[in-house]
Amino acid sequence: MFSSILRATTTVRAATRCFSISSQNLMKVAVLGGAGGIGQPLSLLLKLSRPPAMIDELAVYDINHAKGVAADLSHIDMACKVAGFDGDSELEGALTGADIVVIPAGVPRKPGMTRDDLFNTNASIVAGLTTACAKFCPNACIAIISNPVNSTVAIAAEALKKHNAYNPKKLFGVTTLDVVRAHTFVGEKKGFDPMDVIVPVVGGHAGKTILPLLSQTIPSASFTDSERDALTDRIQNGGTEVVEAKAGAGSATLSMAWAAAQFTFSLVRALNGEENITEYTMIESDTTSCKYFSSNVLLGPEGVAQNLGIGELSEYEQNKLANEVIPELNQSIEKGYNWYHSQ
Repeated sequence: MFSSILRATTTVRAATRCFSISSQNLMKVAVLGGAGGIGQPLSLLLKLSRPPAMIDELAVYDINHAKGVAADLSHIDMACKVAGFDGDSELEGALTGADIVVIPAGVPRKPGMTRDDLFNTNASIVAGLTTACAKFCPNACIAIISNPVNSTVAIAAEALKKHNAYNPKKLFGVTTLDVVRAHTFVGEKKGFDPMDVIVPVVGGHAGKTILPLLSQTIPSASFTDSERDALTDRIQNGGTEVVEAKAGAGSATLSMAWAAAQFTFSLVRALNGEENITEYTMIESDTTSCKYFSSNVLLGPEGVAQNLGIGELSEYEQNKLANEVIPELNQSIEKGYNWYHSQ
């Protein structure tokens, strides 16, 4: 088994090195919070990039220890170049020339905490970092991971607007982990390979604002009411499941890194002109009354190419959307907006 893995790895490296760089644009990605629980595994996955999602330069930034993470990553024999940047004085270097900025910076959840409990600390972090993006890489796509995403996306938008750098096609809330969990949990329940499952997840990225559209599952599957309710609840509270299992030692860092890497790779491919790249992500939206809403999005060379919406919902899903998702998500968005303008 080991020899087959080694052969596969060697083949991947050879294919990467033989790939003609002329077929895609040079791509720089900055990870802000790169020495943290999500940032380190995310940076590792991005370092392993290869065509057609090749990242040429990876900037790892944090308040401390980013240079150590970058030094460690730089020893991996993949083509992506890595540089580390520590502290406010080096943030400009991390961001200058970035095509994509991914922001996992912030404090993690602990048992008993909701994502909203992180609000004050993470709100300030996101506001500061997106302000820096407006100054040093105003044309970059920005992917927000820092919780509560339902509020921090609005904060990021207002910070960018203040500095005349807001482009609704280039600001994303990363909700990919909800989709990844839905694929996993439905696959387990129905005996499908999770990699072959598609389950749309729309709305927000916290609790009841997360709405898995099980009626649209591919391959087609039927669910009893109790199965539907249990799966919906587990997908909505998957983060809490991990927080409690780690018993104070952290939150969902590894699965979040995996999901964020998949989103980033999709964005790289789309920015390079590859067609038909879609992701569920939170963007400025007119799908519902919510200013920002996660739905199926076609990505393109400028970021968002088209909001593909949410499709046809079951009666159960329609009720959830109207009575739970929209009211709570609107409240969280307003909280972010009001916080920024009260500073």
